[in-house]
Amino acid sequence: MKREGLSDLIPVVGTVAACKAVGVSPATHYRHRRPKVVAPPGSRPRPARAVSQEERTQVLEALHSGRFADRSPAEVYSTLLDEGTYLVSERTMYRMLEAAAEVRERRAQLRHPAYHKPELLATGPNQAWSWDITRLLGPAKWTYYYLYVILDIYSRYVVGWMIAHRESAELARRLIADTIEKQGVAPGTLVLHADRGSSMKSKPVALLLADLGVTKSHSRPHVSNDNPYSESQFRTLKYWPSFPQRFGCSQDAREFCCRFFPWYNDEHRHSGIGYLTPATVHYGGAEAAHVARTTTLQLAYAAHPERFVRGLPHPPGLPTEAWINKPSPSQEVLQ
Repeated sequence: MKREGLSDLIPVVGTVAACKAVGVSPATHYRHRRPKVVAPPGSRPRPARAVSQEERTQVLEALHSGRFADRSPAEVYSTLLDEGTYLVSERTMYRMLEAAAEVRERRAQLRHPAYHKPELLATGPNQAWSWDITRLLGPAKWTYYYLYVILDIYSRYVVGWMIAHRESAELARRLIADTIEKQGVAPGTLVLHADRGSSMKSKPVALLLADLGVTKSHSRPHVSNDNPYSESQFRTLKYWPSFPQRFGCSQDAREFCCRFFPWYNDEHRHSGIGYLTPATVHYGGAEAAHVARTTTLQLAYAAHPERFVRGLPHPPGLPTEAWINKPSPSQEVLQ
């Protein structure tokens, strides 16, 4: 709007006075009057120090040769320098490879397989177990005791445990066999999940599971949440108030576990199973406990309904299933 009024004032009072009146700099006025000159696009001149096409071909042939095909440009550059040869800089080698769409991992490396994501479902006890080994600090530095724990993922019940001086595939095999026998697990009804430790993947354990008709399952490498139930149970263990900083001997560790696991199974109210004890859920007492809780709440509501502003209260729901890596709804549709 200022420039439009300016064009009317200039013939009357002059350019300088008109610009001053409307608050526009004379330089701005003259700049806008000057036509914009757009230079036509032109090709960039070739730099005098550019690598010739013959040299480019020579470099690419060297990079593609059998000798250097699986070497990085830095290695090729250094090797040729040691031999008294200079072709181009390391950065120029990368630019040439980028222009040829060949910037990738050139070194010969082992390609690890794509590990299958474990997806385990348990709708009742003794359908899926998780087991792991954790170290307990001994009386001196670099001394440890090894705690083996087998956990039912549905009921959170510790079905078997053992203290040992070492991590051993044979000890793990014996613990698993004894626990399966104690729980009366029928062949073909149990999945045993573990991480990829040496004992978990050992041949004695694998042969035992095959003989007993137990399906084995393993976490993916470096994925901690593929074995969440055992990890959570170990955290409860190590944050128990009487858990010591160190154990004086293996008998001390064994006596501690003899106190902890009965508490964990028979007294601990677990949030993942409706604040029931693992033993109650594992041995079929969950339904009766839920009915008793419901009756108690109904009596409390009948005595003082005014205290329950949201209506009749209900106890925490019973567990219906337990998953390791539950598939998303979109995956379930695809399946």
